[in-house]
Amino acid sequence: MKVVVGSDHAGLQLKLHLKELLGKWGHEVIDVGTDSGESTDYPDWGAAVGNKVIELGDARGLCVCGSGIGISIAANKVHGVRAALVHDSTEARLARQHNDANVLCLGQRTVGEVVAEDALKTFLSTEFEGGRHQKRVGKLNQL
Repeated sequence: MKVVVGSDHAGLQLKLHLKELLGKWGHEVIDVGTDSGESTDYPDWGAAVGNKVIELGDARGLCVCGSGIGISIAANKVHGVRAALVHDSTEARLARQHNDANVLCLGQRTVGEVVAEDALKTFLSTEFEGGRHQKRVGKLNQL
């Protein structure tokens, strides 16, 4: 699976850690930035991930900033993106099953590496349930 990753400076270390794991897990990783610890703006990276996920069509995204909040707001500004800020594997599973989320957002300052790894693995391996959720996701897509 193609996975587009991006972070600001406050999420860089967690992004790099998860990027390495994604490669080990056999995913094609597309890193849209940042690659520096110098201060940068999370909206730029959330938008970059969102735009690339939509452009590719068959990809999922991973966004990381300090809290995960700002970058998730930015990613959700891209039409067609359903970015979910999660804090554990349960939220990651539900984001996929019920909301067909296509971008996972994490906060480097709010979740540890092990929890982030588990959430990412769950996010990538969980399918959308459709059914009663399809109508609701359709409404999200119309917004």
